[in-house]
Amino acid sequence: MLDVCLLGTGGMMPLPRRALTSLMTRYNGSSILIDCGEGTQVAIKEKGWSFKPIDVICFTHYHADHISGLPGLLLTIGNAERTQPITMIGPKGLERVVSALRVIAPELPFPIEYIELSGPEQEIERGGCRIRAFRVNHNVVCYGYTVEIDRAGRFQVEQAQERMIPQKFWNKLQKGETIEDNGQVYTPDMVLGPPRKGIKLTYCTDSRPVAAIAEHAQDSDLFICEGMYGEKGKESKAAEYKHMTLYDAAELAKSAQVKELWLTHYSPSLIHPEEFAADVQQIFPNSVISRDRRSTTLEFEEGK
Repeated sequence: MLDVCLLGTGGMMPLPRRALTSLMTRYNGSSILIDCGEGTQVAIKEKGWSFKPIDVICFTHYHADHISGLPGLLLTIGNAERTQPITMIGPKGLERVVSALRVIAPELPFPIEYIELSGPEQEIERGGCRIRAFRVNHNVVCYGYTVEIDRAGRFQVEQAQERMIPQKFWNKLQKGETIEDNGQVYTPDMVLGPPRKGIKLTYCTDSRPVAAIAEHAQDSDLFICEGMYGEKGKESKAAEYKHMTLYDAAELAKSAQVKELWLTHYSPSLIHPEEFAADVQQIFPNSVISRDRRSTTLEFEEGK
């Protein structure tokens, strides 16, 4: 299962009851953070989650509302006595940007591994999760992310017995290991059925509603997407600054056939986004006007 917390839902500037957009997930003892605006540390603390297991930090782009909280967070992680490396993923220029921010956090007890994105999409495996970055359309280079957890097929006892595979190897084969014993090779496909449906989360902010978003969000269990504006008449402003409205996000969710849509990254002018919930849900019924620290646990489907 994948624990998910939308730490903040604000865009541009933090407000007294709205932190800047950031997402945190937990799986198998490892955490992934996507974006780290001002106030992210406070949101994590209020949620009650730990800083130390953050193994991966992804950045959509380098506007201040998505990265300005990083120096303080790194210092806090260091104070938690972390020594293992942290992987950072983001558009080209990541190391230069982070190095500049680290002028105020120069000494850390852990190394940083940088993965700089350059193409239309890129896939990274970390901590049992597959992270896929995909280019979107903002006024600077910007990426969305999917986080996926695969699920192997069911263990077929009958097949293992028919192939006379020693029972002492069953557990390892079920975990995906290949076994060699006295010249005989046993592979997981010999005992596992077809792959089962896994877990898929998609996160996207700061973009126009382009086809790549719907393609990568297809069939997601949860789609978290910006809805910068909800008021009528703001469509031209959204287009000018390359953002989305609540309704753009709902149309993408409908096209991608996701299970649930959480809206986020509201403009400071959008004081009460919940006022537009009914209009949004006419487009995509399972839409949620999120608030800070909205959380869920995505689980594998029972019986599948």
